[in-house]
Amino acid sequence: MRVLRVAITAAALLLSPEMAVHAQTTLRIGLAEDPDMLDPTLGRTYVGRIVFSAFCDKLFDIDEKLNIVPQLALSHETSADGKEMTIKLRPGVKFHDGEPLDAEAAKFSLERHLTLPTSFRKPELAALDHVDVVDPLTIKLVLKTPYSPLIAQLTDRAGMMVSPKAVKEAGEKFGLHPVCAGPYRFVERVQQDRMVFEKFADYWNKDNVFIDRVVFLPIVDATVRLANLKSGSLDLIERVLATDIKDVRADPKLKLSTMPELGYLGLTINIGNDKNKGALSQSEKVRQALDLSIDRDALNQVVFNGEFTVGNQWVSPEHPYYQGAFPVRNRDIAKAKALLKESNLPLPVGVDYMVPKGTEYEAVAQVVQSMAAEAGFDVKIRVIEFATSFKQAQAGDFQVFQINWSGRIDPDGNAYVFLHTKAPQNDGGYSNPKADKALEDGRLTSDPAQRKAIYEGLTKTVLNDEPIIYLYHRKILIAHTTKLDGYQPMPDGLVRVIGLKLK
Repeated sequence: MRVLRVAITAAALLLSPEMAVHAQTTLRIGLAEDPDMLDPTLGRTYVGRIVFSAFCDKLFDIDEKLNIVPQLALSHETSADGKEMTIKLRPGVKFHDGEPLDAEAAKFSLERHLTLPTSFRKPELAALDHVDVVDPLTIKLVLKTPYSPLIAQLTDRAGMMVSPKAVKEAGEKFGLHPVCAGPYRFVERVQQDRMVFEKFADYWNKDNVFIDRVVFLPIVDATVRLANLKSGSLDLIERVLATDIKDVRADPKLKLSTMPELGYLGLTINIGNDKNKGALSQSEKVRQALDLSIDRDALNQVVFNGEFTVGNQWVSPEHPYYQGAFPVRNRDIAKAKALLKESNLPLPVGVDYMVPKGTEYEAVAQVVQSMAAEAGFDVKIRVIEFATSFKQAQAGDFQVFQINWSGRIDPDGNAYVFLHTKAPQNDGGYSNPKADKALEDGRLTSDPAQRKAIYEGLTKTVLNDEPIIYLYHRKILIAHTTKLDGYQPMPDGLVRVIGLKLK
């Protein structure tokens, strides 16, 4: 009933007289979940990143070939020792409250990412010692050590700029009415219902903004999302079901865009943060047994019609940093049972399995539950609202957390925040000095061969410890009406609103 209610509420919004005035210039985007905080320092969800792309520009962005390109910055230069980066800012940029984006504002934003106690950007900027203001439009990032992923981090939330004035006025409530420097400004948010943005008249690239309003509508049920797109109540939806690909392609009023995802779906295991001291937290043999009970190929066929890529690492087998020495292992029930026997645990081994609400999420969990039962596990699936699942994960209220990571352009972004001791998104409390050192060493060099060798050691350690059981890598599936022109699929799966037009 709740899904239906969300859909009805969304339809009521879309058909209201106020919205009808701008029917030709309102872009309506259906999201698979409701984002967490709309604060780039505090946000940690993929859907949040989609919304940020409409109103929070970054110092740098990426293009369709993963090249890093200027956005709020014009250029950057790194010193020979790799410990300083000088960034020239774009002149004439304003925040949505009319305040200028100058060097002082950029310094404020970066330092907020780095120092706010609840910041999820801390590990992304961990090497940053301080920011110097060189002149009104130039900043210098002074690092403690060389940090090869820095420029890549600045293409995402760590590079998003927020208005110092608005932050100081709103304090910890800034995410309720965020003020950034993007093409659209925040108007309103109704939790679980809608987020509304309108075109910012003083945007630095306003000549390429052709739509008056953008409305994001969280509709968890993928079937309802697609039905809304077909009926004309939505213009674009993200995360089309793999099983709906043929249906979308057969509809002459729709277009489907696909792109291999940079991230993964994995099972985060609560090792060091499990208040109930479940079996998975006590022994890597139990975690290895759970891994060996899963047939990734069968999972891919059953849930995704074979459309996705199975994997066992934080990057896909097609990625240049994938470690071929550690390929995906076949399912081995006999070995899984033997490992459980060695662990001297009473059978079946009970497992609390937390999964965010969603058609494909739940289908994956059910397949894993069935497969794991054959090895001796009693998996209890606990379906929970998406944003709430993150709160419970941080509190340690889980044994297995099935969650997707949308991915980053540098492999460090897929590993460090989840695997390094006490990193903000290390919800399972994993800690291994070997892994920590490899993660830190991987940041010190920009040489691909050296980094790959370092990550080989990291992969060996992680595949033994199994803090995360990596299952597969999705295709980004976005469908939109043929009335929408200019949509360009991007490797990070985010929707760029610049250049979009509605016929």
